[in-house]
Amino acid sequence: MPREVPRPAGSTPPRTNIIAWCGKTTNAYVYPRLVGFLDVLPVNATHKVLKRELREADLRVRAGAKPWRTPAARRFWGCSGTRRGVVVHRHAARAVWVAEVISVADEDPTRWTPAGGDVGDKVGGAILDALFTQSPVGLHVLDTELRVVRVNTATQGMRGVPVESLLGLHFAEAYAGLSAPDEAEAMLRGVLESGVPVREYLVPMRLVTEQGREKIRSVSAFRLQDPQGTVLGLAVTVVDVTEEEQARARLRVLNAVRERVGRTLDVISTCHELVDTLVPDFADVAVVEVVDAVVRGEEPATGPLAQDVPLLRAAFRTRDARQTRAHPVGDVRSLNFVTPYAEAMTDFRPRLVALSPASPWLDADPARAGAIRTTGSHTLIVAPLALRGTPLGVLSLYRIGASDPYTEDDVGLALDVASHTALCIDNARRFTREHTIAATVQRHQLPRCSASDTTVETAHLYVPGADGGGGWFDTIPLSGARTALVVGEVAGRGIQAATTMGQLRTVVRSLAALDLQPDELLARLNDTAAFLAAERATLPVGDPLHRQPLSASCVYAVYDPLSRTCTFARAGNTTPVIVRPDSSTEVPDGAPGPDLGGAEGPPFAATTTELPHGSILALCTPTILPTPPAHSDAAAALLSDVLAQPGRPLQDLRDDLLSTLRGTDRAGDAVVLLARTRPLPAHSLAGWLLEHDPAAAATAREHTRRTLADWNVDEDTAYAAELIVSELVTNAIRYGAPPLRLRLIKNRTLTCEVHDDAAASPRLRHARTVDEGGRGLFIVAQLAQRWGTRYTAEGKTVWSEQALPLTSESSASPETG
Repeated sequence: MPREVPRPAGSTPPRTNIIAWCGKTTNAYVYPRLVGFLDVLPVNATHKVLKRELREADLRVRAGAKPWRTPAARRFWGCSGTRRGVVVHRHAARAVWVAEVISVADEDPTRWTPAGGDVGDKVGGAILDALFTQSPVGLHVLDTELRVVRVNTATQGMRGVPVESLLGLHFAEAYAGLSAPDEAEAMLRGVLESGVPVREYLVPMRLVTEQGREKIRSVSAFRLQDPQGTVLGLAVTVVDVTEEEQARARLRVLNAVRERVGRTLDVISTCHELVDTLVPDFADVAVVEVVDAVVRGEEPATGPLAQDVPLLRAAFRTRDARQTRAHPVGDVRSLNFVTPYAEAMTDFRPRLVALSPASPWLDADPARAGAIRTTGSHTLIVAPLALRGTPLGVLSLYRIGASDPYTEDDVGLALDVASHTALCIDNARRFTREHTIAATVQRHQLPRCSASDTTVETAHLYVPGADGGGGWFDTIPLSGARTALVVGEVAGRGIQAATTMGQLRTVVRSLAALDLQPDELLARLNDTAAFLAAERATLPVGDPLHRQPLSASCVYAVYDPLSRTCTFARAGNTTPVIVRPDSSTEVPDGAPGPDLGGAEGPPFAATTTELPHGSILALCTPTILPTPPAHSDAAAALLSDVLAQPGRPLQDLRDDLLSTLRGTDRAGDAVVLLARTRPLPAHSLAGWLLEHDPAAAATAREHTRRTLADWNVDEDTAYAAELIVSELVTNAIRYGAPPLRLRLIKNRTLTCEVHDDAAASPRLRHARTVDEGGRGLFIVAQLAQRWGTRYTAEGKTVWSEQALPLTSESSASPETG
């Protein structure tokens, strides 16, 4: 029996606040606190249920709900012909009262009715009963200490769970499968304190009733309080959104793959991007193997993958870096054809494989079998990387340990991922092939080595850009022992930039053979570039070159060892740097001209500066820096810092530059041409002033014969040189103007020069058989390796060059300095 407490005077509650009663009441005993009443109830199954219902009734009354009949009260405490019921009501002083009511023996329990039992109250009660017994939406009522007061048992996750075992437990104990109980508790207490509802809060959990699979619930929490504002607890709704969240997660993975994979146009980088994106969001271990020929840009054969085709393990990623891998990255081997990897490459269909130590195909690949057993992998998805019936590689995804096994829905996602990756790999393969062709074309159009002689020692540095480019350099021997130094770059990349570079380099060499001044040479080179740009503009709109304007930069320098001067002309953002023997640096004055092939701009200007013996001249492309500057001062500063010790060998200085540039990504090719200048030795030069008289030809032959004998020039070369000098002097006397000067230069070749003040250009004629004259320049052309005319402000110089035998060249006097 419950403990009887004398009823206080005037404590009979108002009739309208009674929650339940049975007929007329007699001998009512009033209990001032619900908790006190519950504590003294006898312990049996019926009483436990009654306790739960009374707790719920207490929460409802405190929350201002209408009176509610407790079903267990109808059968509570039957004894010897009488029925006792429980009446729960509220006092006007907001205290909760519980009264034991004893009815007459023949009282019909079915007559228990809610107070004020109108139709609306009956419907409300029916709704609550249905929600807590039949609704698929999880309903949970928690008190202010987050203990479970009532729970819906109709949800899938609660089926088979005895409700009595949950009531009164802290929610974290009642639902032990929560992945992050501390975060969930913080969220619920936040709702209790602030009163601000939380809607659709995602909570991962693993319940025993769901075979340990991780489920995701959408939790919404609302604070319960009475009209006076007293906090009673929380109402929590729980909806299983596992399938929806898994679909969203798959979509996020697919969007991430589309966003992150294929940004580099490099096969290996694309594979690394893929595994980095999939692990750990979709796989615990991801492996990408690519047909080895694809990495080199070659196109594999169409159709099923042949058994002897090697695959390169391009990328590997695991959730735990300490886990075992079957083969290292970079390993090349073919697939065993009894494994699911090879089967997927045969019919281009994905495979979902449940892994177990007893899988028969594991014996065919011991290395993979060992890694699978060691890591505890339980499911595998193999997806072919194929495009238009052409195999490119295979993607392998593993789930290990406590991770949920893959499902058929995951196979669909893996196939979408593989299709996108295959397209990216094929794009990278095509780019690699084009880049390889462009690099080959460019490499074959560049000089094999930098030309050096007694007056100019050169070294070059060529670092291709990540995307390829049109950079070039050149060292061109000119007449009069002069040397032209060229560095240029065509904007763009690929085969188009390489072929345009070859065209411009050929034009530069052709113009250099005409002995043009640097500014005039760039002006004519710009005409050629403008012509090529106009040709691009006439291409069809769909041609990629139609949308790519032609633009190029170039610096052209001519070093004269006789006057120890260097003349520069620049097109675009290129700056030569001069490092003098005392380590001081200088950037030649003069504004650069416009880019080649662009809009009309100021004319190209030439700047001449004197170079002391042992100076270093450095020419470079603007892309020598990772980010090309708006002005070329930064590139000049870089060269000045590296070349601060001009006495060191050029090869060492070049290596220092290479170390500085290594590891930086540039938009184009980095090209540097270094030249250490020296004057022409005095014993390699001879000159005479000749009379403007026909007899001067004989005098010139005598000077030539004697000088070449002193230089140890072989007899055949010396005899041909006498004839050349005789014809040139005779031609100058007949068609030129005084004064006449003869100069012999022995450097890399034997040069004969005759200068006069006339501006008329000599012209090679093909004389007829009966003609007595007109054969002078024809003889010169036949005897000389090359010949030409160089114009100056005072007139012109007609020159010829003869090759010197190796023995004569090696017997030349050593270099000075």
